[in-house]
Amino acid sequence: MPSFCFFNLVILVCSLPAALGADPYVFYDWTVSYITAAPLGVKQKVIGINGEFPGPLLNVTTNWNVVINVKNQLDEPLLLTWNGIQHRKNCWQDGVSGTNCPIQAGWNWTYDFQVKDQIGSFFYFPSLSFQRAAGGYGGVIINNRDIIPLPFAVPDADVTLFITDWYTKSHKELRKDVERGTNLGIPDGILINGLGPFRFDEAIVPDGFPFLTINVEPGKTYRFRVHNVGISTSLNFRIQNHNLLLVETEGSYTVQQNYANMDIHVGQSFSFLVTMDQNASSDYYVVASPRFVNSSSWAKATGVAILHYSNSQGPASGPLPDPPNDFDTYFSMNQARSIRWNVSAGAARPNPQGSFKYGEITVTDFYVILNRPAELINGKWRTTLNGISYFTPSTPLKLAQQFNISGVYKLDFPNKLMNRPAKLDTSLINGTFKGFMEIIFQNNDTTVQNYHMDGYAFFVVGMDFGVWTENSRGTYNKWDGVARCTTQVFPGAWTAILISLDSAGIWNLRAENLDSWYLGQELYVSVVNPESDGSEAGLPDNAIYCGVLSSLQKDQAQRVRFSSSPSMSCSSTTILVLLLVAFGAFIG
Repeated sequence: MPSFCFFNLVILVCSLPAALGADPYVFYDWTVSYITAAPLGVKQKVIGINGEFPGPLLNVTTNWNVVINVKNQLDEPLLLTWNGIQHRKNCWQDGVSGTNCPIQAGWNWTYDFQVKDQIGSFFYFPSLSFQRAAGGYGGVIINNRDIIPLPFAVPDADVTLFITDWYTKSHKELRKDVERGTNLGIPDGILINGLGPFRFDEAIVPDGFPFLTINVEPGKTYRFRVHNVGISTSLNFRIQNHNLLLVETEGSYTVQQNYANMDIHVGQSFSFLVTMDQNASSDYYVVASPRFVNSSSWAKATGVAILHYSNSQGPASGPLPDPPNDFDTYFSMNQARSIRWNVSAGAARPNPQGSFKYGEITVTDFYVILNRPAELINGKWRTTLNGISYFTPSTPLKLAQQFNISGVYKLDFPNKLMNRPAKLDTSLINGTFKGFMEIIFQNNDTTVQNYHMDGYAFFVVGMDFGVWTENSRGTYNKWDGVARCTTQVFPGAWTAILISLDSAGIWNLRAENLDSWYLGQELYVSVVNPESDGSEAGLPDNAIYCGVLSSLQKDQAQRVRFSSSPSMSCSSTTILVLLLVAFGAFIG
C-alpha cells in the first residue's frame, strides 16, 4: 500500500470510534525509576516517572479508556493506585495489595481502565512500602464531555499543584523509623510541585533553593487544582491578595464560595477559580503551611511559590499572608462543614448531581470505626481500626476470591470496637451489594487522621467533636453534603459518611496518613453481586500471580516491551479490525 494511502487510512480509522459513538482510548508508556533531585538543597533519590518529578499529568474526559504500560525500574516491588478513580466494577485495576500482586523490580504491567461516569481532579501515587514519601505521584484531570457544560465560565488555563511535607531521609529510612515507633518529627520542608520554598525569609530559607513560579496574565481566570500528596501533615493553602473560589472537590461540583485560604488534608484534592485581579505592583506569594502545629518550631516547614503577573513591577516581599490560628480546629471543622454539593449542576451525566437523594435512602450496613495511636502488638508497633491491625496476605484478596482459596481472609470485621486485645488479622467488611452503608470514623488519636475509600465517592454528612451517639444523626446534612473519596477526622472528633454500594469488587478503605496506613490502619470492603450477572470485570489476561498462586505466573520477559508508537486516542482493537477490513477492500 502506498504510504500516503496508509496514513490517510490510519487517520480515518482513528476517527471512526468517535464517529461511531465508541469511547476513545489513550495509551501511555511509563518507566518508574529513581532520579536525583535536591528540592531542599540536599541531593537525594526521588521516584520519577519518565524522568519527571512529579510524574506526567493524565488529562482525559469522562468515559475514556486509559491504558498505561508501567515498567518498574525501582529496586523493590511497585503498584500505582489512582486516588479517587472509581474503576466501576473493576477493582483489578485499583493498584493496592488487596487486589493486585506487585510489579516486581524489572517487571512491567499494563493498567487498562475506564474513567466511567466521572469528572474532576484526582491524583495517582505508589501504594506500597512508604514509596509516596519519595514521590511517584502525578495528577489526573477528568474533563466534562462537551454535551455537559461546566457550572462556571470556562477558565483561561489550568494549574495543577502538589503540596506535600518532605523529608531529606529516604522513604526506606522513614519506614524504618515508623516501624521502630519513632515519631517522624518536623518535616525538612514543604514542597510545591517537587520544589522547595522561595526565599521569603533569609533567616529561615537558605539561598539557592529551586522554587516554582506560576506565570499568569492580568484579568484572566485560572483553575487551580491543588492536591495534598503528603505523608501526614495537614496544609493550609492560600494565595496572597487573591480569593479562592471553590468549584470542585474530588469529582463533585460544589456550591461556589470564596475562601481566603483552605485547609487541605492528606489525600484531599480541591479546585479553585482564581482571577488575576490585582494591580501587579509586585509578585504574590503562593503558600502551603502546616496546620495544628507550633508555628515557631515549624517555621522552616513552609512551602512558598511565586505568582508572577506578566506586568509585575517587582519581586514578592514582606511577610507571608496570615494563616488561621495554629490550633484552631473549630475554624477548620466549620470550614469543612461549609463545603456543600452543587445539587443543580450536571457532572459526568446530564442530570443534576442532586437528583441522587442520598438522604432518603435506608441504611442497610452500619459501622463505627475507631482508631487508636500506634501500640505494640506481638512486640511490633502497629495501628488499628476497631482493635484490628491489617495483616497483608501474600495472596491478594481478590485473587483468593477469584480462585476460591480459603483461609486468606475472613468476612468478620466488627461493626464496633470489641472488648478484646488488639490483634493482627485479615478481616474484611462484608458489604451488601446495592446496600447503603453508614460509617462513623471516631478519632481517638491526637492528630488529624484522614480516611479514603477506593471504588466510591461517599457523602460526608456530619462531623463534630466528642463521641458519636445515635442522637448525632440529628445533625446530619441529608441534602447537599459533598460527595468525595477522602475525609478528615479531627482529633477527639467523629466524621460520618454514607456510601451506596453499587459497584461489585473488593475495595480498600485506608488511612491516608502514610505512617498510620503503613502500620496497619486499613481494611477492605467486599461487595459481591449475588446474581453474578457478568457486569463485574473478569480476571485480566495479564494478571500477575503471587502467594499460593505463584506457580501460575508466566514469564515476565515477554512483557517488558514498550510500544514504539506514540499515544493516540483510539481503540487498538477497533484499529486492528478496521485496518484489516479496509486493507482487504483496498487490495481487492
